[in-house]
Amino acid sequence: MARKIATTLTGLIAALHLYIAWFEMFAWTTRGPKVFTSFPAELFEPTVAMAANQGLYNAFLAAGLIWSLFIRDPQWSLRVALCFLIFVAIAGIFGAATVSPRILFVQTVPAALAIVFALIAMRRGD
Repeated sequence: MARKIATTLTGLIAALHLYIAWFEMFAWTTRGPKVFTSFPAELFEPTVAMAANQGLYNAFLAAGLIWSLFIRDPQWSLRVALCFLIFVAIAGIFGAATVSPRILFVQTVPAALAIVFALIAMRRGD
């Protein structure tokens, strides 16, 4: 059961990071001003390259999480997922400290839950 929960959460977190990657890489100037209303509208265009770079990092996080879902060996799959979930949690903590506390709840809390279930699954040998 713990493995199924960890896998489901990992998939959802991967989907979230694919969305973030798309948003930052391709919709920064169109959707960005509607989402980040406190960010000055005139700064979206000059920060396109910066946002796209951030988006690429989110795509790498998603890729690692997705990769973990296709690994057949259960323990190896959980270890790879755990590695990328830790990256996500750390990025969320940093984002919460430097950008918005909301990031802690959107990014770090789900990753932390997935980490807990992955560790339980690993311990049980699921």
